[in-house]
Amino acid sequence: MWLSEIMLQQTRVEAVKGYYTRFLNAVPDIASLAGSDPELLHKLWEGLGYYSRVRNLQAAAKEILQLYGGEFPRTYREVRALKGIGDYTAGAICSICFDLPTPAVDGNVLRVLSRMREDPRCTDDLAVRRSVRDELAAVYPESGAGTLTPALMELGATVCVPNGAPHCGRCPMRDVCRAARNGSWQHFPVRAEKRQRREALLTVFVLDCGGNYAICKRKSSGLLAGLWEFPNVPGHLDAQQALDLAAAWGARPRELVKQLERTHIFTHIVWKMRCYYLSCAEMPDKFTWADRSALDGKYALPTAFRMFREELPQTGMDLDSFT
Repeated sequence: MWLSEIMLQQTRVEAVKGYYTRFLNAVPDIASLAGSDPELLHKLWEGLGYYSRVRNLQAAAKEILQLYGGEFPRTYREVRALKGIGDYTAGAICSICFDLPTPAVDGNVLRVLSRMREDPRCTDDLAVRRSVRDELAAVYPESGAGTLTPALMELGATVCVPNGAPHCGRCPMRDVCRAARNGSWQHFPVRAEKRQRREALLTVFVLDCGGNYAICKRKSSGLLAGLWEFPNVPGHLDAQQALDLAAAWGARPRELVKQLERTHIFTHIVWKMRCYYLSCAEMPDKFTWADRSALDGKYALPTAFRMFREELPQTGMDLDSFT
């Protein structure tokens, strides 16, 4: 359950199913997770996003080996102290797996409780979320938490739904729900006004030299930290500027094969990307060079760059490949 809860943070269930099975097949237990090559873990996570989650997952596995002899801890305090585990995840694991009276307050549960009580507090406020958790913990049963926690989650996901009108007619809580009685469900939960995402322009280079493609690693901190990417620079270059820069890198570009415009949306920023596919004669050492099979099987490219990999031909990039 630990793995599934981490994967499901800010990610839909349908998106996670295939990743979950693939990850467990490659990394079946805590010891193998702790000892895995980080590059393998990034590859298994490729496309799932929020890559700090898998790095924290491995860090927590190492803590479990060191502190608990490889056995997952069974108290809320110990679980909550593991790397990458917050109040919600600790509450879910401890209540569902160990039947401890530790609520797991996610967006679904917040929505249910907010409507039931017509709670005017903003649920995006961390202090409010913690207060709701404490209020729920005060009435949580000493036994049966393993049933109650997923029931509350499911109630919010399938009955007191996030989009559109709730299905109050089949809700088991309708007789005690103020929003159902007063017809005020659309006003709850109270949410903060969304901040507008800022935009950033990037020029991306897919440099091909005989079927080998230039990639490089991002910085060890910040957005997409430590992941592989195609070379890129801030701003939008025109075609001649792109050819000139590739030449300055020592790639000796021979031909501009294709140009693409793509957008990738992160939580707080939107990348507007212009990508140039260039056939080159040299492979400068400033880049790592990988053929298509290595791009597919070894190097983890986040979705922002993977979309350009998916536009590559199955064989080398010759001038007829895109016609």
